[in-house]
Amino acid sequence: MLAQASPWHAHAFQRTTASPAEPLSAPARMEWTTRPGSGPGAEILGPDLHRKRLLELGCGPGHNAAHLATRPGAHVTGIDLVGLQVHRARSHYGRLNNLTFVAGHALHYLQATDEQFDGVYSVFGAVGLVAPELLLPAIAQHLKPGRTLAFSVPHPQRDGPRPTADRPRRDHVTLPDHSRLPIVRWDFDTGRWERHLDRAGLRLASAREFHDARHGGHRPATLLITARRR
Repeated sequence: MLAQASPWHAHAFQRTTASPAEPLSAPARMEWTTRPGSGPGAEILGPDLHRKRLLELGCGPGHNAAHLATRPGAHVTGIDLVGLQVHRARSHYGRLNNLTFVAGHALHYLQATDEQFDGVYSVFGAVGLVAPELLLPAIAQHLKPGRTLAFSVPHPQRDGPRPTADRPRRDHVTLPDHSRLPIVRWDFDTGRWERHLDRAGLRLASAREFHDARHGGHRPATLLITARRR
């Protein structure tokens, strides 16, 4: 299975129904965790993002991409599986000339494009929801040598200690109305991510855990991984 479409469509549909999209100012910072305002910002992708080409895999409503597009000369492309999300992102930030939103599957986009990027990132997006043995090598092919892949995923121990394996496990996505729909997720610890990154030609640079006090705070909620293209 490459990814799941219907739960994310349902999520976008409910969000759009509850609050119709409208033009927004670009956010003042980039978010990687479940708690806005905590954790690092755009510096994770590199010390100087001016005139850089950046790719987001699973852009959602486009907030992070819009923040990065405020860097002079930067060009940001956001990919999302759900057309409603892309429509919402364009409604929010479509006036930014150096920002492009595309509806499609992250893996298929990478397989079709000839572009090379200075940074690729995913914030609870395609990384972890698409088979890593397929997605990570495709990312590496389009990431310039020495440049950064960064991604945040739900921490594998967010619900308590559990064994990890290379196969995906059942999870769920919580919709705005608090109902839940099933998905599958590659729920790796740092060691397994490092092995998959290495096979793809990427070197693990850092792994950081973040807690969210709103969910008890006693277990890590987010795992943030950075890697470099060899």
